[in-house]
Amino acid sequence: MTPIRLAIVDDHKLFRQGIINLLKTYPQFDMIIEAESCPQLLAALAIQLPDIILMDIEMPETDGMQTCKQILQLYPQMKIIALSMHTADNFIFHMMKMGARSYLHKDIDQDGLREAIEEVAAKGFYFTEKIGEAMLRGVQSKSIQKPYMNGNSLTPREKEVLTFICKGMTNSEIAAKLFISIRTVEGHRQHLLDKTGTTNSVSLAVFAIKTGLLSADEVGGHF
Repeated sequence: MTPIRLAIVDDHKLFRQGIINLLKTYPQFDMIIEAESCPQLLAALAIQLPDIILMDIEMPETDGMQTCKQILQLYPQMKIIALSMHTADNFIFHMMKMGARSYLHKDIDQDGLREAIEEVAAKGFYFTEKIGEAMLRGVQSKSIQKPYMNGNSLTPREKEVLTFICKGMTNSEIAAKLFISIRTVEGHRQHLLDKTGTTNSVSLAVFAIKTGLLSADEVGGHF
């Protein structure tokens, strides 16, 4: 049987090498490309093409959604499996909409990853119950927001509210600070969760640090 040629792109070296070492235990897989950034991946693809790309959707230079779109414009038949820590519907929906063949959470076990790769290679896709639910809700809502990988698309007021959330302030404290109603603060908080694909104040704080909106020192001690 001809091995399934794989590429992996992830900016976290430990995770990337862990996946590589795991997949090396299977003779049906051949890891031919290892990249730590999207530009590095694109350069490697110009030299040789894998059958499947395992792609993190959140990296420093550009996000996986735009990279997925770019790769499929250049190589329409390429099969891409998204790997992410994000489980919110908007991440799944928009990555699948961009053309990914599957979407896997990074806590997937070894057998699950093997099965997903083999299914994508054989059938062209691998749908989990989570993917199906996210796609259904996305189609039904018709307004599911595309997640933002950086803070550039947040409004000035949303950034202000985010800062106060990350400082551990309650809705009522933020309302008093900004001279707005608690309901308005709640609305801003929900918009932040929807836009960033996060689920709570802690994950919002992680988003703020990763995107450079706040430093770890500014957030530290509040969560």
